[in-house]
Amino acid sequence: MFNNYRGFHLVEAHHNSRLAQWFHPNTVIKKSVQAVIVVILTLILWNIPADWFGIANLTIVQQRVIAIFAFATLMWVMEIVPSWATSVSIIVLMLLFTSDSGIAPMVQEEEVGKLLSYKSIMATFADPVIMLFIGGFILAIAATKTGLDAQLAKALLKPFGTRSEMVLLGFLLITGLFSMFVSNTATAAMMLTFLTPVFRQLPPEGKGRISMALAIPIAANLGGMGTPIGTPPNTIALKYLNDPEGLNLGLGFGQWMVFMFPLVIVLLIISWRILLWMFPFTQKTVELKIEGEMKKNAQTYIVIVTFFVTVLLWLLDTVTGINSYTVALIPFMVFALTGIIDRRDLEQINWSVIWMVAGGFALGYGLNASGLAENAVESIPFGEFSPLLILLLGGLICYGLSNFISNSATAALLMPILAFVCAAMGDKLAPIGGTPTVLIGVAIAASSAMVLPISTPPNALAFATNLVEQKHMAKIGLIVGFISMVLGFCLMYFLGTIHFL
Repeated sequence: MFNNYRGFHLVEAHHNSRLAQWFHPNTVIKKSVQAVIVVILTLILWNIPADWFGIANLTIVQQRVIAIFAFATLMWVMEIVPSWATSVSIIVLMLLFTSDSGIAPMVQEEEVGKLLSYKSIMATFADPVIMLFIGGFILAIAATKTGLDAQLAKALLKPFGTRSEMVLLGFLLITGLFSMFVSNTATAAMMLTFLTPVFRQLPPEGKGRISMALAIPIAANLGGMGTPIGTPPNTIALKYLNDPEGLNLGLGFGQWMVFMFPLVIVLLIISWRILLWMFPFTQKTVELKIEGEMKKNAQTYIVIVTFFVTVLLWLLDTVTGINSYTVALIPFMVFALTGIIDRRDLEQINWSVIWMVAGGFALGYGLNASGLAENAVESIPFGEFSPLLILLLGGLICYGLSNFISNSATAALLMPILAFVCAAMGDKLAPIGGTPTVLIGVAIAASSAMVLPISTPPNALAFATNLVEQKHMAKIGLIVGFISMVLGFCLMYFLGTIHFL
């Protein structure tokens, strides 16, 4: 989806580099061996006696769901194939072997247990949360086509002046703000492009270049926490929190921003001070020149009005009664009818992320609709678990995995498990603020993972500038990530105890 964006060459170079590594002969052999291991382990789980799982009344369909879940976990963690390809596989395997439209000899309901609805499995790709994603992508594409993104960057960065320290703060805050509504990869690419002339002005022997380069991925990663559409883990958490058949909290876009937006601003300011402490500027001033002009035509004004109306409706969803999922489709309709978005633009939507998320939703549906979650709750004494242990364990596992694999894949794996664990614990979670503390805490942990160049695409793009060493990224990533999780978890605990959620 990135060839509409400034800085596309950075993203393209990053993807080409990953492809080259992917098809290197040594990598192909390694991944082939891993694939064979995954298939063997999946088949073992698929065929071993059901009573080995220690779950009462386990049906064959439920056992197959466990095997598919294990398959997804191993494929995502090892990254044997792209994450979205694993998600597509999850959906197809569930359709063939667990649904009422599966292979006839293998889905005899009287033999294998309650079957899943094939329509419901396929509907995970049209989940309301997916519509929220698409709406965010459409807004971003329209803003870029009209030059609104560059104009906003110019206008918002101008008040920060020319002092090096203030320019750094400006880039942190504006990158964080953009990442709340635009893909963090696209935001990082665009902002790094705007920084190119600044890099040329700063002396090579100083640390100011490092500070500026690191500011972009830090702000892009943290900024995504600010809205439900900022990053996939947020939307995945929102799905389980608002599921009518689950918690049904009705947590709105505006309500999310009320508590997450201030957290992001605080974290960005803390990051600013840490960057200045670790990588101080030797040059006190820099001249900031951002190229690109906003097109002054009717379409641009339509985009501006639609953008602000959409955000306003998102913030006032509890007042208007229009939920954030429906609001997300309004700009799609307006831009389609006015010709601002055409069929070629639809090809720029990041469909790989959407398939990734849909596969995670399919897993969650399989766990619940098959009755596996209910059986597990009855068989495993979750009520005896420590609430604090669940919170810390969930957050740490998510943080650890997200540093090495896609944070979307990590959230897709952990959210459905934690959702039914939390449901089983019931009121015992009250001392830490209830289920929202755990699920939103996990989403915060996913966005806090930024230790390695491979942890997030913005990290990889910043590393590709050759201004940042891995040790620099690891140091700042660990410090900022730790602070982010501590403050985030404390905030969720406080909001839970005052019954804000």
